[in-house]
Amino acid sequence: MTVGVLDLFRIGIGPSSSHTVGPMRAARRFVAELDAAGLLAAAHEVRVDLYGSLGATGVGHGTVPAVVLGLGGAEPDRVDPDDVEPTLERIRSSGTLALLGRHEVGFDVERAVRLEPDEVLPGHPNGVRFRALDGAGAVVAERCYYSVGGGFVVREDELDEPIDADDGPPLPFPFHSAAELVAMCNAGGLSVAGLALANETVRRPVQEIRHALHEIWEAMQGCVERGCRTEGILPGGLGVQRRAAALSRTLARGPAAADPLVALDWVNLWALAVNEENAAGGRVVTAPTNGAAGIVPAVLHYYWRFVPGADEDGVVDFLLAAGAVGALFKMNASISGAEVGCQGEVGSACAMAAAGLAQVMGGTPEQVENAAEIALEHNLGLTCDPIGGLVQVPCIERNAMAATKAINAARLALHGDGRHLVSLDEAISTMRDTGRDMHDKYKETARGGLAVTFRTSRGEVIPVPVSIVEC
Repeated sequence: MTVGVLDLFRIGIGPSSSHTVGPMRAARRFVAELDAAGLLAAAHEVRVDLYGSLGATGVGHGTVPAVVLGLGGAEPDRVDPDDVEPTLERIRSSGTLALLGRHEVGFDVERAVRLEPDEVLPGHPNGVRFRALDGAGAVVAERCYYSVGGGFVVREDELDEPIDADDGPPLPFPFHSAAELVAMCNAGGLSVAGLALANETVRRPVQEIRHALHEIWEAMQGCVERGCRTEGILPGGLGVQRRAAALSRTLARGPAAADPLVALDWVNLWALAVNEENAAGGRVVTAPTNGAAGIVPAVLHYYWRFVPGADEDGVVDFLLAAGAVGALFKMNASISGAEVGCQGEVGSACAMAAAGLAQVMGGTPEQVENAAEIALEHNLGLTCDPIGGLVQVPCIERNAMAATKAINAARLALHGDGRHLVSLDEAISTMRDTGRDMHDKYKETARGGLAVTFRTSRGEVIPVPVSIVEC
């Protein structure tokens, strides 16, 4: 598949694109495939096994509710976060689940969905196996899927298919690297945003693309607004206090006299607001993941509030340029914290936001590429170590830090002429290789880094995954 801008920016629910959105899509895809094969009516029971990173952080990341809802036919962009718990309670109390919303089977959530953190499937750390059983307990159908980051899901037989495989009309500007992207922009007299738009028009009309991107912007604004007015303690047991609402009230009163860094406070607010909503299981925009969902919206809000001449066309250009850079990460490395650590989530989002801001501040293609490279270079090696398997600490503050870093990266690039020593392609390749070398305990398992320091200081013992299982 070719990765488009609207593949990277999707409306869904928190707290994780890999562990919530992806598993929900995988579950729905499984029952839809059963239905297409004429096997749905034969199913009397469904079993789900969550392996590796999905098993290790499945409770804190809402993976179990996600797969249950997906089996029932739910889709991430249409789920009302307020309906999740009532729906699960109805399923638990009745002991039944309507597959795709229409074929009822017996379903005990605690027995039907198993967490297997000590076992991993061979294709990816985020593996899930679904089995449909008939009335005699025989297997009707069995499938394995992998949630490979940003809500993207592949079946086991699709793992070797290239991300940018030609599965539709040919693109006018088919780039596979940042070098090709910049060269095509210059040859065609296009900006990065202009080239991305030209490619998107192969899939849908220009007005439809613009409308969809405006909907993404509206969803980001809505998420920020909710985060700025919602108080309380985040779920999960860590007792993390939501801070965005209090900070919003402080900033609304006006800055201290001649405070030169008030814009920084606003950027922090917007990032905190989004990621607190995400941590609470609210509606967010995957950008390109949920764990890094606050960075692009925070920098886009910075553009909207603080950059002179900001307008709706600029919002579209920002998202187009950011999406073009995000596609490079998806094609040539990974945006999955379970695969390459948080450098693949926060690092890619930081680079995307920097590219988008450089674009709308008048950057040349070379400067846009340079901004993305600067942003990524200073996130290399970033581990994914969520305390308690929750997307809260250090994730929420990490988004705020990366948003300010993206703004600085764009400004640094715009003060240059686009020439720089390390290319974005080299930085992405380095991120991929660093992720391969990184120990698994630092890749979204809650078994390394801050997660372990926090738990061992309280006398807890941390187990280590020991085996790979075949699907």
